[in-house]
Amino acid sequence: MPSDAKILIVDDHEETLYALESALAPLGYRLARATSGDEALKQVLRGQVGLLLLDVRMPGVSGLDVVRYMRRVEQTQHIPVILLTGFGADQELTAAAFGLGVADLVMKPIDPWSLRTKVRYLYDAYRRHRALEEEVRELRALVKGHADAPERPGRPALPRPGRRVPPQRDSPAAKNRT
Repeated sequence: MPSDAKILIVDDHEETLYALESALAPLGYRLARATSGDEALKQVLRGQVGLLLLDVRMPGVSGLDVVRYMRRVEQTQHIPVILLTGFGADQELTAAAFGLGVADLVMKPIDPWSLRTKVRYLYDAYRRHRALEEEVRELRALVKGHADAPERPGRPALPRPGRRVPPQRDSPAAKNRT
């Protein structure tokens, strides 16, 4: 995932979108907005979303519907979601939200400092996770390319399973042998 992934804020009330953007602006992340669940899904599926702040109750496609759909699609299933609700604590909503793997359920009105802390943590953790996934893909491709190529003189072979790998010179095991 590119480092310019955005945080998508979804709410059907313009004043809430403005308040959330104002609260998150000091973080310096790219922000985008959507006013419906349909619009949110379109943006998420286009890519470049690293975190979703999503109102639970919206006309048409609800926030929970958006999360249900995201969790079924491989490219979006690991995007962290913070659900927002102005209807107070609800056992059914809480169970459904966390059952879908939502990172947090936040009650409105929202404390800006608390929201910034949660967003910074979740967004940065997602970026680190994506960077590690990319590194693993690159390493697998490298190993596969190395394993598929015939061994040539002068080119060190990767150890095969069952072969003993000699300790590195700077390792504690190597120092004990000297």
